[in-house]
Amino acid sequence: MSKYAVIDLFAGVGGLSYGFSHNDNFSIVLANEYDKDTAKAYSLNHPNTPVIDCDIASIDEEILAPYLKTPIDIVIGGPPCQSYSTLGKRKNDEKAQLFNEYCRLLKIIQPKLFIFENVTGMLSMLGGSLFKTIQKKFNELGYSLKHSVLNAVNFGVPQIRERVILVGTKAENFFQFPHITHGEGFLLSPPITMNEALSDLPVLGSGQEKNLYALSPQNDFQKLMRKKNVQLTENASPQNGEHLIKIMQALPDGGTKDDLPANLRPRSGYGNTYAKLWWSRPVPTVTRNFACVSSSRCVHPRDSRALTTREGARLQSFPDDYKFYGSRQKKNLQIGNAVPPLMSIKLAEQVVACFTNKGERNV
Repeated sequence: MSKYAVIDLFAGVGGLSYGFSHNDNFSIVLANEYDKDTAKAYSLNHPNTPVIDCDIASIDEEILAPYLKTPIDIVIGGPPCQSYSTLGKRKNDEKAQLFNEYCRLLKIIQPKLFIFENVTGMLSMLGGSLFKTIQKKFNELGYSLKHSVLNAVNFGVPQIRERVILVGTKAENFFQFPHITHGEGFLLSPPITMNEALSDLPVLGSGQEKNLYALSPQNDFQKLMRKKNVQLTENASPQNGEHLIKIMQALPDGGTKDDLPANLRPRSGYGNTYAKLWWSRPVPTVTRNFACVSSSRCVHPRDSRALTTREGARLQSFPDDYKFYGSRQKKNLQIGNAVPPLMSIKLAEQVVACFTNKGERNV
């Protein structure tokens, strides 16, 4: 049987693509990513997939024509979440148009199934009416919809990261969301902790870089992340000033600035800033600011310094040979915005099940 053809819109660094590109049932025939550095990173990891690095509004039928010579089975991706705060409010707002552009391309491509991923906040925006508007637009394109909130920690990712996954199919929707594998319930594996995710990586101080593993893989997650990789990349910690280093060293495991002595306690910042992570728990949602102590909870509990780019990637479940591109800030943005690869693997498996259980491509 030929492979299912996939197009990834708003592809980012390729987190959602990962599950499809590492499954022999799929071929990603095209990706679109607006940011040039992020598009370059996508290409480094998916060298066989053409990438259009332009505004999605510039993509028309003529540009798509070479990729539509055979039917496209699946479209994946989701517009940046900023676009939803104004969708249906200010029609001339550029970001608000991104969702409409996504719908426009769905109408041209006519995939048999699409996966739309985004933040859970979209469910409550505008009192819940926004999500109803989004569903209505997809229904008008002829899609039957199912949605669920999935948490990456339930699929072996060492991170609490909830996302809305909305799946549309032509005709009746037979898609089933993946069963969770990790959690507190009976017969589930325990969630992966930060310790279990990173304990084989070297001890670092502020501003240090080490590219050799400290230990052999200590568990299945580390084996999965390392594959056959023999040397680390992107494993340099940010250089911080003496006062900030003292703050980080004074924090207890999981501690916040409220736990600091008065002479060290910052006078500004939110409750989750200047805060240390928990060594024996999964981490909270990894954002683009995971190396900035004044912007997020990101102090390493063992080493008392900010996270490295490679550690952030590990906590998102990117394997150690995955490449990022640009400045440290750009690389961290690529990681923080991504769908965790381990979750994308599960979604890809469910798409195969949906197609094969209900008559191959007749979804």
